[in-house]
Amino acid sequence: MKTIGLIGGMSWESTAEYYRLLNEGVRERLGGLHSAKCVLYSVDFAEIERLQTAGRWEDAGEVLADAARSLQAAGADLLLLCTNTMHKVAHHVVAAVDIPLLHLADATAAAVRNAGLRRVGLLGTAFTMEQDFYRDRVAGHGLEVFVPDADDRAVVHRVIYEELCLGVIREESRAAYGEVIKRLVASGAQGIILGCTEIELLISPEHSPVPVFATSRLHAEAAVAAALESGR
Repeated sequence: MKTIGLIGGMSWESTAEYYRLLNEGVRERLGGLHSAKCVLYSVDFAEIERLQTAGRWEDAGEVLADAARSLQAAGADLLLLCTNTMHKVAHHVVAAVDIPLLHLADATAAAVRNAGLRRVGLLGTAFTMEQDFYRDRVAGHGLEVFVPDADDRAVVHRVIYEELCLGVIREESRAAYGEVIKRLVASGAQGIILGCTEIELLISPEHSPVPVFATSRLHAEAAVAAALESGR
């Protein structure tokens, strides 16, 4: 089994889910007492959030590159960046190490295509919804990506940072997200990408009239498959 390196803490609420999903995935594949071989570097999200807000993405990228170097030194064979938004600086991580980074958007887009869908709505932080680093990566797999309007984007972003990243789950926010999803479906979305790992703490398949694609789960499944493939 290969060792999975996790760059987490953004937020730790969703990183904890990654750890659970990886271990459940290995146990399902191998049975018995098997669990995932992994190492975790958990950053201080307050530091990262300040850099995001200030637009200091290069500095944020170097923080994550340092984390990646530490994980490689600790024996990781492959890397997961456990956040959608910070894939904006994924190139910093890739350049810092000699081991592969499994890109979250690629795993998600593959799942959408495997489901036979071509048009998807994207929920995430304002950075993920409004900038092209993530949308273009998904679209590069032959998919059409819809994002909410400005008012809906503001709601989605606020709930992520003011509630979900703090472990706060509110029914009124779930209902608000449900309305955003309905409007994306009315615009032509055949499925919804939960393009922030925290959104999975709030939204499940039963909260959407179309399939939802839980990015942390899909990312973890891809990592388990890579860790257990034959050869090194």
